[in-house]
Amino acid sequence: MVVSLPPYLMLADEAAYQIHFMNNFVKADVRTHHGIRVHFKAADFGHAFYESTQRNGVKDQFSQDRSQRMDWIIHTLADPNADWYQGWIKARKVYDTTRSVAVACGDFVVVLKFRARRDGQIVANFVTCYFADNSINKIRQSPAWTLEECENALGI
Repeated sequence: MVVSLPPYLMLADEAAYQIHFMNNFVKADVRTHHGIRVHFKAADFGHAFYESTQRNGVKDQFSQDRSQRMDWIIHTLADPNADWYQGWIKARKVYDTTRSVAVACGDFVVVLKFRARRDGQIVANFVTCYFADNSINKIRQSPAWTLEECENALGI
């Protein structure tokens, strides 16, 4: 079965993409298909929608290509058929059940970090999103992320 990808977001300029991000992510009630609220910060825009021209980790150029896929974040999080994998903590060389990498749109991934609120509710913070053309095979070999394991790790 071939799944169609969401349409590209075609806006006039960087400022229009920033406004779209603020209105549809930072100020919006975005949730996973599990019902978990995902929080976005205005600063996430620079991390997710800029790229490094020197490949040195310094994100110095606005990426039209990445920004056009912005709405794929919501699609991925809301898709009950998305694949969810545990996040990898590079510094410790371990998988973390409180981090997830969700994949629903080809090689486009959305990374989240989960936490427990004081009232016991689980919420997530958006970490990043990117087109994982170089790492998708490694991601797909990661252990599956499950809400139950995440809740256990968070003590919920």
